[in-house]
Parts: sequence; structure tokens; C-alpha cells
Amino acid sequence: MATEEKKKASMLESVKAQFEAAADKMNLDKNIRKILSNTNNEIVVHFPVKMDDGSVEIFTGYRVQHNSALGPYKGGLRYHPTVDLDDAKALAIWMTWKCSLAGLPYGGGKGGIQLDPKKYSASELERITRRFTYALGDNIGPDYDIPAPDVNTNPQIMAWIADTYMSQKSPKERSKFAHVVTGKPVGSGGLEGRDRATGFGVVSTLRNWAKWRNTSLKGKKFIVQGYGNVGQWAARFLQEEGGIMVAVQDHTGTIYNENGIDAFELLAYTQMNNGGVAGYPKASEFDGSEFFGIDCEICIPAALGNQINGSNAESIKAKVIAEGANGPTTPEGEAILAKKGVDIIPDILCNSGGVITSYFEWLQNRNGEIWQMEDVIEKLSKKMDVSFKKVTDTAERYNCDLRTAAYIQAISRIEVAYKERGVFP
Repeated sequence: MATEEKKKASMLESVKAQFEAAADKMNLDKNIRKILSNTNNEIVVHFPVKMDDGSVEIFTGYRVQHNSALGPYKGGLRYHPTVDLDDAKALAIWMTWKCSLAGLPYGGGKGGIQLDPKKYSASELERITRRFTYALGDNIGPDYDIPAPDVNTNPQIMAWIADTYMSQKSPKERSKFAHVVTGKPVGSGGLEGRDRATGFGVVSTLRNWAKWRNTSLKGKKFIVQGYGNVGQWAARFLQEEGGIMVAVQDHTGTIYNENGIDAFELLAYTQMNNGGVAGYPKASEFDGSEFFGIDCEICIPAALGNQINGSNAESIKAKVIAEGANGPTTPEGEAILAKKGVDIIPDILCNSGGVITSYFEWLQNRNGEIWQMEDVIEKLSKKMDVSFKKVTDTAERYNCDLRTAAYIQAISRIEVAYKERGVFP
């Protein structure tokens, strides 16, 4: 328990430390610093749900809304045993920076339910989701706070949220509220390409990194932690760029093959193996504690936060860390990597493909349009390219690392909004 509490505290401390470092570097206005150091709203709901056996369980759900200076709150909902208020606060703050950096008209929000979804049936998860949506009430809304999928949530869960929310509105107005969530199934107003957007964005930033460093992704060995939505799509896109995946780690185990693991074949295996990589016949089992020390050029942490830290950063051999997850690197780990000359493509840039395409889906629903896959990927690619260029330009201007530069770029946009509009007395 003590270890888990320390992990949670360090996650929130990480985002605060990153913010303070950027604020100091850019000499952020002290009053705006005070505003951005705090969240606007922290919502905790406890709600009962009837289980399949007729018993009732009480669940705890969270929604934290950090800042709305640029627009409605935006951010995912995760179903995980580690979800708590500090977890949601840290992730909501990161979402503010991510939306601002991408140039979106959104602020940051995040939340979820503290539970292990594997312990519940599909019908129980539906009732839990619908009851959570009802408990949140008007704390979410298509022009106020727009949730999306995150860890252990998916398009089906978003469809249940949308249906529950819309069902509470007048029949004549229900169609106006379809964009209360993004990441929905395509048949329920979702966007083509949303499923692969985050993984595509990870590889898009790696392409830009390779150009920036005058190198190529072809032939580069890479490792992936987490083979869920982000990890598997990143692996597939990077393999298409000529990269060679040599190791994968997930909740079931760690596998290794120095000659390469085919991303598509591994995905097919996991789909028949309850989503896990353990036991994949074309790779060997590997000591999970040594995963980050595997010889490679590219490391993609695409699981949970605080995975690269002071205890394992020294062993990392990769030349670049592409943060597919939110907050995978602690400040202690980052300091070690900086001394080693390892580039870190920060989460608020690297995994922003998801929220960018969530914005596209939101626009599609608001305008009654249907966007095609080709248009989505093209628009996403352009946005990722622009964001990367802004970050590298800022890094050169301030003589700082990419994370600090990304924060400066994101915070500057919000600072301008506050200075132009002022603070309501």
C-alpha cells in the first residue's frame, strides 16, 4: 500500500515539477503560474451497481477538470485499480498542456473508475458505465467536458456513455448531444482512423525526430512496453517504416527476439491469447526487470506512468524515448537520461494524436459531416509535423530539452489567453 501511495504521489509530483521547470525557464507571469498550478474542479462520485448475482457493489468514480481557458475540458476516462484523485489530477493537467500544444480549443480533463474491468462481465461493465455517467450528470457535456477512451476503456464504453447521457435529454434534442464523448464506434458517430491515431502520432513524431537528427528509422531496433491500442499500432506503423521490434512487455510478461518480432503476427497472437504477449512462440521469455536495458535505438513506453525512473534509467541503451503513455518517465529518470544524451519525445507531443483526432470527431458530429480515413490521417500528420517543429524551434530558442520546450509552447498559448482576457474580478 505504501509503495502504491508513493507511486501516485510521484506521478502528480512529476507533472508539477515539469510545469515549474518550464515556468521558471520562460519566466511565466506569477499570477498565471498560480492559476495553472491548481485544478478548477475535482469531482468524486460514489454509486451503487447491481451485479449479475443480484448483489450490489459501490464504485468510486473521478473527473478532474484542470483548466478551460482555451475551451471545454477534454480527456479520457480509464478503468483501473490505481485510479484515484491524484492520478486524475496529474492526467488532467497533462491534458491541458497536450491540447494547448496541439493548438486545439480545449482545456484538460481526466477521470475514471477505480476497478479492475477483467473482474466484471460485459453486462456488469455496461451497468457500471451507465451508472457512472448518470452520477456525473451535467459535469460532462458536449460543450463543457468531453470524455474519451483511455486505459481499459474502448469505443463500446463510449457508446454506452453517449447513449446514457443523450437518454436524459428531450427526445427532440438528443441528436445534439452525440459529441458528449469522442472515440465512439464509427456506426455511432465515431471517426474513421480514431483507433490508430495515437499510435500513428507516436511514429509521426519519430519520423520528425529522425529528420531532426539527420538519421533514418529504417533498420533501427525498437522495444515496446504495453501492447494495447497505442503500443500495437505504434509497432505496426514503425515496422512499416523499416524498424525492427526486438522486445515487447505487457501485463502478462516480456518477450524477446534479437532478429525481430513481427508486429502483425504478434497482434494476431494476442487476440487469441486474452490480449497478452506471454507465450508467443516466435520469441523467448525475458526477465521483465531488465526490459528497459535491452539493446535498441528506440524505446516506446506505451503502458502506465512512472515506468522509467531512477532505478532503471541508467540501463537504457535507446537513443530516443517516444512516450506513448502519459507520464512514463519520472524527473529522476529523465535527469539520468539527459546526462546520457538520450532524447525524450514528451508525452504531450508524442501521444497527442488521440486528442487531435478526438477534436476531428467532435467537429464531425457538430457539423453533421462524415470524414474519410485518408483525410483524417492527412490532417493528423500535418498537425503532428507542425507541433514537432514548434517544439524543436522552442528548444533551440531557450536552449532546453524537448519536454521543457513543449511545456513552454503549451503554457505560452494559455498565458496569452489570460493576458488578453484578464481575470474576472
